[in-house]
Amino acid sequence: MEKKSSAHYQRLYRQRLREQGLVKKEVWILPEHTAQLLAFERKLRQPDSKLVPQEKEEGMSMQQIWTAQGLFEALSATELFSGGQASIELIDGSDPSLHLTMHEYGDLPLFLAVFGEQIVVEGLLWPASDVENAVAFNEEVLRTHKLFPLSSIGLETLADGSLCYTMFGALSSASTLSDVVFEIELLADNVIKATEAYEGFLKAGV
Repeated sequence: MEKKSSAHYQRLYRQRLREQGLVKKEVWILPEHTAQLLAFERKLRQPDSKLVPQEKEEGMSMQQIWTAQGLFEALSATELFSGGQASIELIDGSDPSLHLTMHEYGDLPLFLAVFGEQIVVEGLLWPASDVENAVAFNEEVLRTHKLFPLSSIGLETLADGSLCYTMFGALSSASTLSDVVFEIELLADNVIKATEAYEGFLKAGV
């Protein structure tokens, strides 16, 4: 199956937002407030949104160490997945991982894995071969990476040997469930925004 770059999901994401009657507004904030703005933005996308206190996570200890299986069961019950905004699949293997499909972001696929004391959430940006000038692009990423809070961009060799740019975020495997959900939504949002920010470095037609 042909791999789709984040530009494809970005187009679907914009189309879905327009179909929901949403409009794009530009705001200017201090960079340290970016994460808070994202959380507030998501609330404002809901009809008659109200800022309500976050529900208490019953039965979740602050020191619970997550596994892929445990996260699959817990995330499946959250509003993000039970409400249909995203889908989740457990990929069995020697190192189980989760395949997440973010329907509100044009069905953007993300992957989540637990490595010891760390949870990593990752999304594909585009194949390295899609970048017109890798040197210029890499320099721009280093200069502007702070625009995408709690996320980083790297190069990764996939199983088929192809080299791809990915965006990823990491948090402790002892994090609360709400923090994991926030990281997933934040990464999806950052993948879309990174595609918009760097689309000028992609070859024509990508």
